[in-house]
Amino acid sequence: MKINKNVLISLGLFVAVASIYRVLPNRPPGFAPQIAMALFGGAFFMKNKKWAFVLPMLSMFISDVIYQVLYTNGYTQIAGFYSGQLLNYILIGSITLIGFLISDGKIAKILVASVSAPTAFFFVSNTLVWLGNGGYQRPRTFSGLVQCLADGLPFYQNSLVSTVVFGALLFGGYAMLTKRTRQIA
Repeated sequence: MKINKNVLISLGLFVAVASIYRVLPNRPPGFAPQIAMALFGGAFFMKNKKWAFVLPMLSMFISDVIYQVLYTNGYTQIAGFYSGQLLNYILIGSITLIGFLISDGKIAKILVASVSAPTAFFFVSNTLVWLGNGGYQRPRTFSGLVQCLADGLPFYQNSLVSTVVFGALLFGGYAMLTKRTRQIA
């Protein structure tokens, strides 16, 4: 994707909307566009890879700042900055690497990536929560790991659905715009 003024404005608006959406109070837990953004960035910013990582990270950071401001002022119980947060940023960055594998834009690859990325995020992040004695502080046994994974299932379901939905919007919207631009030119 060639980066020009219109693309930057569009991406900036999308990052802002995604950031605000992530902090909406009645949003289902785990239903957010950041995983889909990481896949999209990886798929379409092959020539300028830094943008592939910047988009989802910037969206997460902005929403974390908003969360922190709301938390500091007593409007939410969700802190924007917390221990272990860096791992979430690393995981989202890692998902961008999956996006590099779907640079040809084939629907089957996008669908596989849209299922595998939140699945990988779910297993790795919940295992790290379990290892770090976070969440409900499940015992460090196999049974405790299974309990920790079960604790995260509502987040996983929403993450899976949101990645497919937002992925369809991003990849489909880009395909439609590209097709329209070719017809005009």
